[in-house]
Amino acid sequence: MPVETRDVVVIGTGFGGSIPGYYLAAGGASVVMLERGPRLGTEEFTHDLQIGTYTRIVDLIRNDGVEVAAGNCVGGSSVVYFAASLRAPSFVFERSGTLGRRIWPATISRRTLDHWYERVERILPVSEQPWEQIPYAGGVWAAACSRAGHTCNPVPVAVDLGRCTNCNFMLNGCRFGAKRSMLLNYIPAAEACGAEIRPLHEVESIGPASTPGYRYAVNYLQLDPDDYRVSTGGGTIEAKLVILAAGAMGTPVILQRSAPLLGPMPAAVGRHFSPNGDRVSMALLDETKVHDLLGLERAPGVAYDAYFVGRPITTITYDYLDATLPEFERFSLEQIYFPPIVNIVPEDGIDGPPVWFGVDKRTLTSRWRSWLSVLHMTEDNNEGVFGPPPPTGNFVRISVAAGVGQITYQVSPETQRGFDLSDAATRAIVEKDGLGRHLLWLGDRNTLSAHPLSSCRMGDDPATSALDDRNELRGHPGIFVTDASAVPTSLCVNPSLTVAALAERASALLLRRAGDYGVTVAPGSARWW
Repeated sequence: MPVETRDVVVIGTGFGGSIPGYYLAAGGASVVMLERGPRLGTEEFTHDLQIGTYTRIVDLIRNDGVEVAAGNCVGGSSVVYFAASLRAPSFVFERSGTLGRRIWPATISRRTLDHWYERVERILPVSEQPWEQIPYAGGVWAAACSRAGHTCNPVPVAVDLGRCTNCNFMLNGCRFGAKRSMLLNYIPAAEACGAEIRPLHEVESIGPASTPGYRYAVNYLQLDPDDYRVSTGGGTIEAKLVILAAGAMGTPVILQRSAPLLGPMPAAVGRHFSPNGDRVSMALLDETKVHDLLGLERAPGVAYDAYFVGRPITTITYDYLDATLPEFERFSLEQIYFPPIVNIVPEDGIDGPPVWFGVDKRTLTSRWRSWLSVLHMTEDNNEGVFGPPPPTGNFVRISVAAGVGQITYQVSPETQRGFDLSDAATRAIVEKDGLGRHLLWLGDRNTLSAHPLSSCRMGDDPATSALDDRNELRGHPGIFVTDASAVPTSLCVNPSLTVAALAERASALLLRRAGDYGVTVAPGSARWW
């Protein structure tokens, strides 16, 4: 098979890949975007949890100490995320962790990133949810917070509220076109400018190009649409620039596998992994107390009984995002819904084993409609480390949607302190005057996260960062990493808006320098109306 050539190869089509892919294509560069997963149209998303439907577009990757859910389709995690779109607090960018010095690049702060936040919020766009549209679970969380002396606010979401039907199947993609994934903005804009999207193309490695004028060779396998463990072919595309945006679970693995071809990688590749400090707990609410203490009644004789109704993320308390608190003691607490596929995870509320099955767990599950789950987003210590890459792929795939990864994640005392404080805060809110019973998610001892970050992070110190402050891979000019793996630390809020804002920033810097790599782009050619 002859080797193809393009100005730019973009690996991944989530926030981190679609955004620079659009701007480079709009500037006139020849761009091909390779995506490991399938491509589904709006009408193809389903309203069920059957194996073979949502499992086509979601991966669950089990590691030593952490379990990660990630999108696997054109549009990446933007297709399956719950659309919460929040700016990170200012103190996040000043974090030092246990290094004793600032982790983020000096050129990036909340003030310098606000311009890019605003741009993404306008393009997606992001909506402010009015209180009258907040579903019952969000309202109960807000009322419980208020009664416990805390504020609570609606969460900004990348959702067209006029189109949204409150179906609560966001995990499956949005069949109504209401959730503002990359499928509805940057990707079609990139294609309109000539970019080519190739689904079911899993990039294995990057090597040196053999064609004069080109710098890198991107090697890929084509995957069987019915079984992603089976390859049906492969090929190589040579490029002048490579945008690596395979996600925090994929980008470091590709770079690890590329080291024998390109030479040593920065020491921080595959280190400092963060699950965004995610921790989940829940409350089993007393319906009588919901009525008597909170004064709520959604129907005659029914106080709550509505865990499953409406959008999955709607309200949040920011009260613990206090910049004056010590690091590792700051966090947000966000109401969130999880589908029944995770019902085995909470503890059963009864002392002694078993925790995740048995009669007591069956009793707890029978009251599922009265559950209220809370996502704690804390400051973790970037403890995760990737082991050696598998022979192919980003992890060892054991079924269409499940795999075993290479990460070892051992919770440090600093991270545990944040977990304990956020547990205590949630417990104080939901157990005040017997409103409910606070339960931990103990059925799986692994940390659970849908927000993997930092596995190829930016920074000013070459010893602790893989990228410079312009997202360029140290020691390998012309490779830029623009996905969640570039985010240096946990964010204390949902990360999608920050990932997108950083990708916007990186795209602007890259357009100014594209000529240095032999890629001609027209200045000012990218426009949004």
